[in-house]
Amino acid sequence: MEQHVLPTELNLHQQSRVLEIVFDDGARFRLPCEYLRVYSPSAEVRGHSPATARLQVGKEAVNIRDLEPIGRYAVKIHFDDGHNSGLYDWAYLYKLGRAWQPFWYDYLRQLKDAGHARHGPDPFEALQARGEAPSTLPPRA
Repeated sequence: MEQHVLPTELNLHQQSRVLEIVFDDGARFRLPCEYLRVYSPSAEVRGHSPATARLQVGKEAVNIRDLEPIGRYAVKIHFDDGHNSGLYDWAYLYKLGRAWQPFWYDYLRQLKDAGHARHGPDPFEALQARGEAPSTLPPRA
């Protein structure tokens, strides 16, 4: 069952390249810009089917230039590499925050399988080294 949650805070930390989102159910997610970029919901990235999806490579240093609210349901993220297609609706951002670990590890596996490697520190490890949890889930009712 899909959960309908709304953000109460949306904070961009450009220096650490992290978008922090707090939802009305108490969930708090710290999502690295690289993670958001490689999981862009745009057709340019995801394709029109899994077979046409394009693996994003070399996005370690990407940052967010601007956040553009789209009505009350989404945000359009303008990345500094020029990518700005795809709308991140609240449910998708919640899903990315809640399941960051399997998504991130799947991305790393895809890179390895394609013969690519990331360059630079893992952004989720950097968050945790600073004492910042990538995901804080609300208490169960």
